[in-house]
Amino acid sequence: MGFVTDLFAELTGAGAKGRAAVRAGETQATAAEKGIAETQRQFDKLVDLMQPYVSAGTGALSAQQRLLGLGTPEEQAAAIKQLQESPMFTALTQQGENAILSKASATGGLRGGNTQAALAQFRPQVLSSVIQDQLANLGGLSRMGQASAAGQASAGMEQGQNVANLLGQAGAARAGGIIGEGNTRANAFNDLLKIASVVAGASQPKPGGF
Repeated sequence: MGFVTDLFAELTGAGAKGRAAVRAGETQATAAEKGIAETQRQFDKLVDLMQPYVSAGTGALSAQQRLLGLGTPEEQAAAIKQLQESPMFTALTQQGENAILSKASATGGLRGGNTQAALAQFRPQVLSSVIQDQLANLGGLSRMGQASAAGQASAGMEQGQNVANLLGQAGAARAGGIIGEGNTRANAFNDLLKIASVVAGASQPKPGGF
């Protein structure tokens, strides 16, 4: 019966309609899969664009922790020493000490106790200020990295939802094509049965006939 049904479907055009339904489903599914690929490409590009900011924020957070003593004592000491040896700290202390000495020289107090006390207090004050400024600068970087990471996470969730939707569309499209083809063949079979029934009825002898 399958061969007869298929032959009848081809003669009536039902077979072509069934294949068209399958092709339409595949076309829609392929479009959905291309959408998934494009979504993934855009997400990967977003990750690449944000990666430098995320990396900078991660490094800044680690540097903050070392300066605040949240790591080992050796790490904190190394972080402070690095600031003390930085060109910025050296320039600030030299300028400040030169200003103190210049003022003391002008007033005749170059060897006075006040001058020596001012010099002794100046470097620790500069170092404290430099540390606070460094923590503030690192805080800005870490907040920027946090925002970038949050943006990546949000984009990832959105991308996951989009992919899930597109996968659902692809599956529904293929299923619709298969169902459409099946319905077409079923209709062709039903039509064949109706025709067979009509033919069988017509071939029966009528009552009273010869």
